[in-house]
Amino acid sequence: MNYKIFPGPLGNMIVATRDGQRLAGVWFEAQKHAPDMQGWTEDAGMPLLCRAAEQLQHYLGRNCTDFDLPLDLSGGTAFQQSVWNALRAIPRGAVTSYADLARRVGKPLAARAVGAAVGRNPLSVVVPCHRVLGTGGALTGYAGGLPRKTALLQLEGALT
Repeated sequence: MNYKIFPGPLGNMIVATRDGQRLAGVWFEAQKHAPDMQGWTEDAGMPLLCRAAEQLQHYLGRNCTDFDLPLDLSGGTAFQQSVWNALRAIPRGAVTSYADLARRVGKPLAARAVGAAVGRNPLSVVVPCHRVLGTGGALTGYAGGLPRKTALLQLEGALT
């Protein structure tokens, strides 16, 4: 994996690619479930990683509303990939629950498994796992920490 670390308004972020063509990872530094980067190569000048960092900085700075990046979700199981793809369908400014997301992926009794898959999302922010809330709208779980989840939802207008 090649990666780049860059500063952002919510802390340092890491972007990574397996092939230089598709983005395979976006994490906040030291977030839960972040990969062990031992053996990875830092490549701060790789065009895809620079584009990803720029788009994330613009998004977090309220200067853009969407991402235009090729994604690689192959790092998960088929079930995880189905959950991550369902996350991509949640529009900016909207939220959903783990139970609703479970229904969307055809597993209405698997809200906990869906929650586990959401927590393992390798493309934080770009694949918007922060838009998933607990029952009744409770701010539960976010690998990057609840303060970041709150900030992202406020930035998108989902929380006031």
